Amino acid sequence: MIPDLQKENEFPLSLFLSGKNCKSYLFFGAHTISSKGTQYHCFRVWAPHARSVSLVGDFNRWDRSQTPMHAIGGGVWECCIPRLEQFAAYKYSIESRDGKIRMKADPYGAHYETRPATASKIYESSYEWKDDAWRKAKRQRNIYKSPVNVYEVHFNSWRTNPDGSFLDYRTFAKQMIPYLQKMSYTHIEFMPLTEYPYDGSWGYQVTGYFAPTSRFGTPDDFRAMVDAFHAAGIGVILDWVPAHFPKDEHGLFEFDGGCCYEYEDVRKGEHFAWGTKVFDYGRPEVCSFLISSACCWFEEFHVDGLRVDAVASMLYLDYDRPDGQWCPNKNGGRENLEAIDFLRHLNEAVFEKFPDALMIAEESTAWPMVTKPTCDGGLGFNFKWNMGWMNDMLRYMSMDPLFRSGNHDKLTFSFFYCFSENYVLPISHDEVVHGKCSMIGKMSGGYDQKFDSYRAFLGYMMAHPGKKLLFMGQEFAQMKEWDYQHQLDWMLLDYPKHNTMLKYTRKLNRFYAEHPPLWERDDSWDGFSWIANDDYQQSVIAFRRFDDKGEELIVVCNFVPVERREYRIGVPYKGSYKLLFNSDATEFGGSGAAEKAVKSEAIPMHGFDNSIALTLAPLSTMFFKPVPYKKRRSTKKSAPPKAAQK
Repeated sequence: MIPDLQKENEFPLSLFLSGKNCKSYLFFGAHTISSKGTQYHCFRVWAPHARSVSLVGDFNRWDRSQTPMHAIGGGVWECCIPRLEQFAAYKYSIESRDGKIRMKADPYGAHYETRPATASKIYESSYEWKDDAWRKAKRQRNIYKSPVNVYEVHFNSWRTNPDGSFLDYRTFAKQMIPYLQKMSYTHIEFMPLTEYPYDGSWGYQVTGYFAPTSRFGTPDDFRAMVDAFHAAGIGVILDWVPAHFPKDEHGLFEFDGGCCYEYEDVRKGEHFAWGTKVFDYGRPEVCSFLISSACCWFEEFHVDGLRVDAVASMLYLDYDRPDGQWCPNKNGGRENLEAIDFLRHLNEAVFEKFPDALMIAEESTAWPMVTKPTCDGGLGFNFKWNMGWMNDMLRYMSMDPLFRSGNHDKLTFSFFYCFSENYVLPISHDEVVHGKCSMIGKMSGGYDQKFDSYRAFLGYMMAHPGKKLLFMGQEFAQMKEWDYQHQLDWMLLDYPKHNTMLKYTRKLNRFYAEHPPLWERDDSWDGFSWIANDDYQQSVIAFRRFDDKGEELIVVCNFVPVERREYRIGVPYKGSYKLLFNSDATEFGGSGAAEKAVKSEAIPMHGFDNSIALTLAPLSTMFFKPVPYKKRRSTKKSAPPKAAQK
C-alpha cells in the first residue's frame, strides 16, 4: 500500500457504499497517482463475493499470480503498480467462492479493445475542450422555450466508407455537421455508443458504461466529435441503458461469481425476452455505478443529454412477465419501488451538477409525472417520449383514408394530454425495423399518394405541441426498413420523389425553427387553441399555435385524398390570412391547389365573428398567419392567451 492511500480512500469508498458517489469513476478503474516522485497506476474494482482478485495483462503475461489485489473494505479490491503505457490491455482475474476463475473487463474501464477482443485498455485523456462558448450559451437558454428538432442516428449505418467500413468519430462529424446544418436540425441523438460487444444489439447491450465504443476511435476522438458538433451549434444526445445488461462472459454478469450487479431473484433479475439481466436498484453500490456513468458522460464527454432507454421496463415488476413469473413489491403492487427511487436519485444528481442537461425518458406507459420534479412526487426527467401520440398517428396514417372518419380520435386524442408532460414526438428507429417497414411504407395508397400523405403527416407533426425527433433516412423517405448492417440508401436521392422529399423536410425544419409559435409554448395550453377538432366526416382539423408575444399561426390539416373547395373555418381576426407553408405546394410535388392568401368574411363560425373559405388540397397540412402579423383583439369570447408560466 502506498502511504496515505488508505486515508484518501475512506471518503469516496464511503460514498460509493451508500449509493451517493456520483463520480465513482474517479475512484474505480485505473488512475495515475504519484508517490515520492514515482508514478503508479492504481486499480480498484468492486467484487464483494470474490475469494481473491488479481490484475492481469500484457505487462505480467496474464499471470494471476504476479499482481494480486488486496481488499480495502466494502468488497473493494485494490493494487498499485508502476505506471503502464497508454493502451496497455488488462483484466481482473476473479476467483469466486467455488474456486472458479473469471476473467472480467473493468466495469469502470475508460477504453476497451475492439470486438471480438474484450480486454480493458489504459487510457488517460489529453484532450483540450474548445466548447466554452457553446456551454455558456446553453446555460442561458430556456430549452422549454426553444426549438428542439432531433435527428436520431445509428452511427454504423448512417453512411460508411466506400469499402463498407465504418466512419471514425472525427470523419463522421465532418460529414454529418454540414448535413445537419443544411437540414436545420438542432440536436443529434446517437443510439448507444457506450462500449458493447455485439453489433446486432445496436448498442443496447452494454459492457462498458464509461467508455465510447472503440469501433470508431479513441475516447479523445469521441470528445473531438462532440466538440465539433458544439462548434457548429448542434447539441449531442446519447442513448443510455440503465435498464439491463448482457450475459457476455467478460461483462457485468455474475461478475464475482455471485449476483453482484443484478438481482438475485430471477423474477426480478432477468428480462427473458431480451436475454439480459436487470440491475439491482436496491444495492447502493449499483446505484453509485449507474449514476456515476450518467454524470461521466456529461462531465467527461460534454454530452448535452441522455435519452434513458426502456424506463417502463424498470418501473414495472411485471414488465413482459406473465403471472407467476414476477414478484409483487412490499405493498402488493407491481411497481418496482427501488427502481423508482433510483430514477429520482439519478435525475437529482444529474440536475444538481448539470442544471441545463436533457434527461429524456423513453417511457411507453401512462406512468404519471415523469417530467415533474422529484420534490412534487415526479420522476424528475425534463422530457418524455410521447409514445401514445406515435402509436395513434402511425395507425391512423396506415389505414385507408376511407376509414379515417371512424378513427378521428386517433388524430385528436393526444391533444387531451399533450401538456401533462414535457413531450418529445418520436419517430424513432423502433418504428422502421423488425417488419414494421419504413415511414413512407406505412402510408396508405399508391406510390404518389404515399408521398402526399407523408408530407402531410410531417407537417402535422411539426404543428403538434412537443419537441421533434426523426430517425435517419426518413427525411428523404427511405423505402425499405432500416438495416443496421448497411448504410442508408443515399442513391434514392437520384430519384425526383425522394430528392423532393428531402427538400420538403429541409424547408419544413427551417420553417419550424423560424416560427416561435411552433415551439415557445410547447408545454402549456396557453400555446394552443382549437378552431375545429370535430369534423370527423371529412377528416379535417384546424387549430392555433401561439408564442409568448401572442403572435400566432393557424394550422389546417386535411387527411383524405379529396380536395375541399370553400371549406370554411372560423378565424380570430378580421382581415387577410397568408399561406406561409403548404405541404401540397408544387415545389414539393403537390397539386398547389391552395390559395396564397384569403380574406375573412363576417360569417360567424367556430365561436368567432369571422371566418375564411379555403381550398383544402388533398392530403395536406397548411400554415397561415394573420396579416398584418401583429397582436389584435380576438373576436372570440375567450380571452387571448397569456404568457406561459414555468
